[in-house]
Amino acid sequence: MRATDVERYVHVASTAVFAVFFLNGFNFASFASRLPAVRDALAMSPAQLGLLLLVASIGSLSALPLSGLVVQRLGARRTIVFFATLNVTGLLLASTGVALGWLSLVVPAMIMFGIGTGVWDAAMNIEGAAVEQRLGRAIMPRFHAGFSFGTMAGAGLGAVAAWLHAPVLVHLAVVLTLSLTGVLVAARYLLPEGTHDAVDHEPNAAAPEPGASPRRAVNAWREPRTLLIGLVVLAAALTEGAANDWVSLAVVDGFGTSHAMGAVGFGVFVTAMTGMRLLGTALLDRWGRVRVLRLSAGLSLAGLLVFALVGPLWLALIGVVAWGMGAALGFPVGMSAASDDPTRAAPRVAVVATIGYSAFLAGPPLLGMLAEVTSYRSALLAITVPVVIGLFVLRAAEPLPTAAGARPREERTSLGA
Repeated sequence: MRATDVERYVHVASTAVFAVFFLNGFNFASFASRLPAVRDALAMSPAQLGLLLLVASIGSLSALPLSGLVVQRLGARRTIVFFATLNVTGLLLASTGVALGWLSLVVPAMIMFGIGTGVWDAAMNIEGAAVEQRLGRAIMPRFHAGFSFGTMAGAGLGAVAAWLHAPVLVHLAVVLTLSLTGVLVAARYLLPEGTHDAVDHEPNAAAPEPGASPRRAVNAWREPRTLLIGLVVLAAALTEGAANDWVSLAVVDGFGTSHAMGAVGFGVFVTAMTGMRLLGTALLDRWGRVRVLRLSAGLSLAGLLVFALVGPLWLALIGVVAWGMGAALGFPVGMSAASDDPTRAAPRVAVVATIGYSAFLAGPPLLGMLAEVTSYRSALLAITVPVVIGLFVLRAAEPLPTAAGARPREERTSLGA
């Protein structure tokens, strides 16, 4: 395979990874956009609906610590296909349970959906990091922008389905069938298996010891650099997750405005975050990880302080723009940093992803309890604490010698073919 052909293949793989990220976000938003219909069909209170969503989160978090080991055993391509199928199956079973009014079917189906989502997410980040290594450029933010575009598309189609009063089962059966087909097609163009395993594939490399993969999965939890990167990602995940759950309510209650304006506030945040992710590759190429992460933390702090403390709504929305931009890059850059050594990327990404997604599970309930005694806007100030702590450990994300862009171009584009 000539170098130009290999490079073209890697660019095709990059497009396939973008599609997989897009479809992951699309599936999530397709279901989330129909939650009012789910609530009404099952006659759930807000607290009961929250518990149902918590079940899915627990499914994800229970599977994430093992995701690195799964990728090592199955390879990223097969893992993405298998767990995307599990994701879709869980959602279809859950929507069937909603149609029949069978909560006993919805609950285990949501656990299945959570497991599928969590491992699919970790595997696509590992695949994205492998493509990034081959290209020699920091393009992970672009992949995460694909996820954001997927959520926008899923939410848009969900809004249309709700406007047409389409049953949840019919809506999801159509869009998820198309989504899974897209995953199967995209998977054909991902990197060959063995590109991102936990062992070297050089001709003279020693065979791995029996049980080496499980040991590496456990040892990744003992690595100071990996844990510090996880702390950076945790701060970013809290910053993003808090906005997803509370910014619309904080706009409505904090400024005494309409539900429509609350939706506008959330839309401003998502748009700012997506735009920053599209700019992320250029920023990282120009300034490097640590400076970009400092910029992100500074924007998050400024945005949160302005939103929580200023009076006029228009100025608070400017704070939301800064907040969204600041929240955009921490997660994808952390995934890149965890993947700097391709031979240990899978277990390290699993650790960082688990720490990051824990923030999505623990953060919203804690902020909700805090808002009970203060207000939504004041409660969001608590997010500044992990952001400030993260500022002190950002150097953990400095690229290793094996990071994308640190090796000769000929070596980066070689696929071992």
